[in-house]
Amino acid sequence: MMKTYMSSIKKYAIVGVLLFIVLFFSIMTDSFLSTSNLLNVARQVAMLGISAVGMTCVILTSGIDLSVGAVMAITNIVGSMLMVNAGIPIFPAVLLTLLLAGLIGLVNGLLVAYVGVPALITTLAMMTILRGLSFVLCGGIPIWGLPPAFKKLGQGYLGAIPIPVIIMIIIFILGWFFLNRTKTGRYIYGLGGNKEAVRLSGVNTAKIQTLVFVVSGLLTGLAGVIMLSRINTGQPKIGTGYEMDVITAVVLGGVSIMGGEGSLIGVFIGVLIAGVLSNGMILMDVSEYYQQITKGIVLLIAVIFDTIAKRKKT
Repeated sequence: MMKTYMSSIKKYAIVGVLLFIVLFFSIMTDSFLSTSNLLNVARQVAMLGISAVGMTCVILTSGIDLSVGAVMAITNIVGSMLMVNAGIPIFPAVLLTLLLAGLIGLVNGLLVAYVGVPALITTLAMMTILRGLSFVLCGGIPIWGLPPAFKKLGQGYLGAIPIPVIIMIIIFILGWFFLNRTKTGRYIYGLGGNKEAVRLSGVNTAKIQTLVFVVSGLLTGLAGVIMLSRINTGQPKIGTGYEMDVITAVVLGGVSIMGGEGSLIGVFIGVLIAGVLSNGMILMDVSEYYQQITKGIVLLIAVIFDTIAKRKKT
């Protein structure tokens, strides 16, 4: 009975945190609950949420992907170059950009799963390479002149709902189905729980490890394309620190940093908390430096609680 009670507290505590933060910023600022600001928050968290689904898959296998911010930057630059410099139409340019993001994820996955390079080192190196490459490709100069029709993806609405929010919700639904209703999804959870047991049961664990990095790359590439549409210019600096925001949202959502535990429902709430926290601090005119400190503290607290809970369970 006590275990069930404690489990329920843990399950709904994150919802209470979200409500508390919303209430706090509603009292501290006059514009937080305005329709325009809430729509702005929803649009902001859309890209974060899309990447968080991919990061969840990686972390569930006890991996990590630090390259997501740089993937966003390189897709931002390559996508804009394809449409502006090469004159490629929107749809094929987007497909080629997503293909690039998927290939980056594939390289990460192959190095981790087949070569044996730790995910932390692999994705850290990839982050550095891609960040530098983004500046090299555009010479450090933003790329302007994207097709007007492209803006609809990141700035348009379907009824009263921003299109990026609709895309995020679809990605979360597909991600939930993938992780909870397919064999591959169960293997992903199993890899984080007991990799050796999964391997001994006949599963090709290397393929699963590679797959999660490909998924992370593709979804972050999609987020990068949406971001490009939203800001309407290719920016090599875009996505700086983005990996921190994504990891924070995922861990806040209850996904164990050690792998094997967590759900996308919790991640969705974690994304909302991260988005609301960032937006609220901006409205309160909190210095960017203090924002970074706050985000770091939030991530550290979430990891500490996860570590303690994992230790007690063991």
